[in-house]
Amino acid sequence: MSSGIGKRLATRKLIAASDRDRSCFEGSDIEHLIVHLENGYSSATLQNAFPLIAVAFSDDGEADLQERLALLGSLGTVPAVPLQRLDPVNKSDSFALLRALAEGGVGRLAQYSASITSELAILRRERETLLENYRALEDAFQARNWEPVSEIFSHDPYADPKDDGIGQLLATAFVEQLLPVSSLGVAGFALHLHSVPRVSGELVVALSYLESGEGVAEWTVPYAQLVPNWNFFSLPRACGGAARTLRLRISATGPETVGVSLGYPIAGERYSARSELPHPDLDLRPLAFKVFTGLPGVKPANALNMIAPSNLLEGQFIVDYRLPVDTLSQIADVSVTPIVPEFQTVRFLEHEHAIVCHPLPSGISAGAVSRAIEPGTISFSASAVIDHPQGQPAAVSFLLAPANSNARSEVAELARKGAARPSAFFSGWREVTSNQVVNINIQLEQPVRGPMDLMILSRAVTDSVDFSWLKVSGFRLVKQSMEAADVR
Repeated sequence: MSSGIGKRLATRKLIAASDRDRSCFEGSDIEHLIVHLENGYSSATLQNAFPLIAVAFSDDGEADLQERLALLGSLGTVPAVPLQRLDPVNKSDSFALLRALAEGGVGRLAQYSASITSELAILRRERETLLENYRALEDAFQARNWEPVSEIFSHDPYADPKDDGIGQLLATAFVEQLLPVSSLGVAGFALHLHSVPRVSGELVVALSYLESGEGVAEWTVPYAQLVPNWNFFSLPRACGGAARTLRLRISATGPETVGVSLGYPIAGERYSARSELPHPDLDLRPLAFKVFTGLPGVKPANALNMIAPSNLLEGQFIVDYRLPVDTLSQIADVSVTPIVPEFQTVRFLEHEHAIVCHPLPSGISAGAVSRAIEPGTISFSASAVIDHPQGQPAAVSFLLAPANSNARSEVAELARKGAARPSAFFSGWREVTSNQVVNINIQLEQPVRGPMDLMILSRAVTDSVDFSWLKVSGFRLVKQSMEAADVR
């Protein structure tokens, strides 16, 4: 390889000189490295040349080089070439240094670069071979009609007459379920729902590894896509790597509760469903679910009617959290309006874990919850509805601003310019009526670096705001990081 590089270097001109100094280089041991910029050189054209340095032995040669080198700037790919004046008396010493520069250092760099390029080509071929082997393996499975996805575990639904239902629990907290199978090869799962609301709302399902807290995937599914039976959730590829324990976490949004089914009572507490809030139905009862496996690392084939994940959480550690009552109860009125109302426009409904923000005919009604948003938060969502059958429509929005900022000033900036400050996040305005619940989401491109204040805003959309009791509830936040979270 080194001899080949030497030959290639021998044909590449690395030193620029004026044609006026040509006689100084004739017969020298660096003659093959010189590109002579001839008299009458008027265009930026180089052939087999990449000058690293320009040298001159005479005043005329130096002046000629300065004129010729200025033309090389138009090439764009040749950096500025330094010009060095040489002593014609000690030409042999100068030639030795130039040859060491051009052939020694550059030769080693070229050899190193060629070695890396060769190894990269080998790795590319190996990768292509590996992918071809994977495709051949998948084709072999399909050709032999082997099941690409097979059911390996099932908890059938069971309705106990004493059940209260866990729908409300999903709306205010979450329910967790450990899967009693190894993660290796798990390609999807199914959840049984005994009822699905017809109004708007979403079922949120997250899958993670228990041992590390690392997320696998998250599904945010509108109620309209669910059925009162088995609902299948798929992974893009079956889980590979080391065998670990998988954990499901389920929550829901919307004004009506979704009917997630429970299974028959079991003897072990570890694989019973559990929640952060106590509930009598979760006494040694698992969720009704099924688990499916396939070939580890391979995309499940022929998995019909499966719901694909909304987000892939590989390498991220996801925590789903809600705003506690103590935090919501500290909401402060930061409205920006010339009207002084005779009633309280912003207040907290303790028994419903909700905020009421009544709009006024002009200006913006707003409530602020200090430091409600935790560092690492990547998304925020809540439900809004006019909580009165005769209530006039209104517009609602959310504003996230840096912690301890002047909340009223942030709202005033939005009211004046129609846009939030660069340091804040604005959800945009959504119209809300008494007929349909609206789900409002803020998806951030990057997790927030520090705590932030949450502001709930409302404004009028018609001339009347009669009975516009805007109620916001179901606050759901998701935070993520690349570091392991505490695992219970």
